[in-house]
Amino acid sequence: MSAKSTPAKAAAPNDQRPAKQSGAKNAYLLAYNAASAALWAGVLYQTVTIGANEVVNAQKAGAFFGSDDWFTATRRGLASGKVYDGLEGYTRTVQTLAGLEVLHSLVGLVRAPLLTTLMQVASRFLLVHLIASPPAFPLSTRHSPAYATMLLAWSVTEVIRYSYFVFSLSGVGVPKLWTWLRYNTFLVLYPLGIASECWLVYSAIPLAKERNEMFAYALWAILAIYVPGSYILFSHMLAQRRKIARQNKRV
Repeated sequence: MSAKSTPAKAAAPNDQRPAKQSGAKNAYLLAYNAASAALWAGVLYQTVTIGANEVVNAQKAGAFFGSDDWFTATRRGLASGKVYDGLEGYTRTVQTLAGLEVLHSLVGLVRAPLLTTLMQVASRFLLVHLIASPPAFPLSTRHSPAYATMLLAWSVTEVIRYSYFVFSLSGVGVPKLWTWLRYNTFLVLYPLGIASECWLVYSAIPLAKERNEMFAYALWAILAIYVPGSYILFSHMLAQRRKIARQNKRV
């Protein structure tokens, strides 16, 4: 494949390519994807810097007291609550903006499958507007390392994805490296993100039960839905990865 490759003809989840070529549509989607890439880069930067700082502090404390190994210190650092304090509101705002992708698919602005787009956005909204929101379950979320790993998986995925569409929509072509990142990093990032999301939902169940037993049952039901939902999303990306691989062999 050449250094500048074209996107696959088959639509990937949340594909931002215009359904029909239009100057206005292309300009809007280019601006939307560029802004989204920048916003998620902010989430990634802060997650890494705050998280790394807390892990280093925990490792220093562990070395001083001679008590913690590297894994324990890392877990303690990510559970300090600083990642949540620094990023909860910002991440909620950025992810809310991503809700526009459902509208984009619904009105035919892009060729993204509506079902997979809706599933991913709905699961993210559950986390940022309910599970991780301050009025809901901050006690189970703030000090969970899963919150930091979830943000890491989300932000790396979205920076790659939105940048991929920026390259495509701008007409310069998608670099070979970015195509590889787009269709390979999800093999690690999707399971990490899904596992983190499920853990946060699971951790909120005892607190939900204290408020209303039916609320706890609803969260159990959501966890049950995660299994087939995650399978659908992951299988779809695997299918797109195979199509890209076949196209590359023909180039």
